[in-house]
Amino acid sequence: MGFALDIEGWVEDAKRGMENSLRANHLDIREQYEKQLKDLQEAYGEAMLELRARKKLQALMERDGVRGECAIGPSTAPNN
Repeated sequence: MGFALDIEGWVEDAKRGMENSLRANHLDIREQYEKQLKDLQEAYGEAMLELRARKKLQALMERDGVRGECAIGPSTAPNN
């Protein structure tokens, strides 16, 4: 009889452990989702700012009669 009670105790411990694990995983998934959402929103915001800057630069270049591609970033011209 003692052996059967031990097994029942182990089963109950296992059930509690699994329930706690599911709760913890649910919170982890939510935290991961919220972090990913925040990262994507930041990336979208940065992309929109860059797009606006490129459009503004292109408009200024067209206004001033400058021709060619609009490039933002480090110069690609060779250093002489």
